[in-house]
Amino acid sequence: MTRGSSDALHAVDLRVNGVDRTVNVEARRLLVHVLREDLALTGTHVGCDTSQCGACTVDIDGEAVKSCTVLAVMAAGSSVTTIEGISPPKGPLHPLQSAFHEHHALQCGFCTPGMIMSARQLLARKPDASEDEIRHGLSGNICRCTGYHNIVEAIRSLSSGKAVA
Repeated sequence: MTRGSSDALHAVDLRVNGVDRTVNVEARRLLVHVLREDLALTGTHVGCDTSQCGACTVDIDGEAVKSCTVLAVMAAGSSVTTIEGISPPKGPLHPLQSAFHEHHALQCGFCTPGMIMSARQLLARKPDASEDEIRHGLSGNICRCTGYHNIVEAIRSLSSGKAVA
């Protein structure tokens, strides 16, 4: 490919779930597609491609971000944590994952990874989050099954100052 071509590939170095990775991507390639298609991290879901649903939420350098709004080249040098990276592969579930299970905060499960990633940041910043703060903190995430009550209850069960980083 020629230099300056819109099809030129760019080497992007990322730390994904604690592992250094290099991917070669076109400048217009979205991070969500790199995660799912190039790195096989399919827990990050594509729900709308318009940044409205939050199913693609990941942690980039400590911020919950909708990965459908980030070009992979923009994330170069960043540390990215996906839903797969919040607990060890054969270890115990993350406290939020356990809370979602215990409080029946799953219906179809499509929104769950994004909800958990958003809630993780919320509780890291506001460990004693109230119900209203939790609802506000999840306002960028949509549950199409309308399971908000149990989702909020699951998060609220952990909002007593416990560390959930």
